[in-house]
Amino acid sequence: MTFQELAIKVIKEAKVPLAPEEIWELAKQKGYDREVGSQGKTPWSSIGAQLYVSVRDRKDSPFAKTETKPRRFYLRSFLKEIKDFDKLIEAQAEKEPAPSGFTFLERQLHPFLAYFSFYYLKSYTKTIEHTKSDKKEYGEWVHPDMVGCYFPIGDWKPEVIEFSSSIGNVPTRISSFEIKRELSFSNLRESFFQTISNSSWANESYLVAAHISIDEDFQEELRRLSSSFGIGVIRLDIEDPDSSEVILPPKFKDTLDWESVNKLSMNPDFREFLKRVKTDLSSKEIRQEKYDKVIEKDSLIKSIRN
Repeated sequence: MTFQELAIKVIKEAKVPLAPEEIWELAKQKGYDREVGSQGKTPWSSIGAQLYVSVRDRKDSPFAKTETKPRRFYLRSFLKEIKDFDKLIEAQAEKEPAPSGFTFLERQLHPFLAYFSFYYLKSYTKTIEHTKSDKKEYGEWVHPDMVGCYFPIGDWKPEVIEFSSSIGNVPTRISSFEIKRELSFSNLRESFFQTISNSSWANESYLVAAHISIDEDFQEELRRLSSSFGIGVIRLDIEDPDSSEVILPPKFKDTLDWESVNKLSMNPDFREFLKRVKTDLSSKEIRQEKYDKVIEKDSLIKSIRN
């Protein structure tokens, strides 16, 4: 069975417009997923891509998509078969597609980000436990989930590092990360503004998620917000950590927001991170064990499945 045949079967039985994520969830519940030859890592993405292309390029496509957000797909035959179909679409308009079977906790994504940062951003990360902060100074949307530092040690000649240090311009890169299990219309704006509040003090700010909606209107809004506020977006692949990627790059800021850095220093984890970075720069030797542990790929995948 192809993905399009699967979509036709599921939508016909459901008799309502469905998002790609919902199509796949229902297919799994009914056991139809086992009839698809190749599922790939994110089958709902493959379903969505094929249906979008079908609607866009084929005049005889059996599919149509709703104009309401989030986009859902239905069969053109529904227009004749289902009474008051327009009202049915309106009733679903504000309903967010179900997440694609993710049962893990947000905290379980931290090791995946530590892995991706270490191998692909060349950044050493530190998890920030907000519960350790002084309650008198604590405020909502202050703490990032993780912070990281890229060191020039290893990439730059010692003479260059020493010269940059002598003029007070050490080429480090401090990153700050806000992590979500998923990003969709239901939490996009709140997640972005939380990232701005918690992470825009850094040289680079990222919003990170394992599942990111493929809805075309959502993707357009995601790109707009990223461009407007300079926030990068990372998609973590929990089935293949090496396939994680920066899907939208951040805007690099030359200087840190020192007022925000000082405020965040209420947290002992963050203070320890600052001390550690300073010590490693001074010694020109990075103590990897002082940062988040980098777990190898097989153990990562196993941890999320248990």
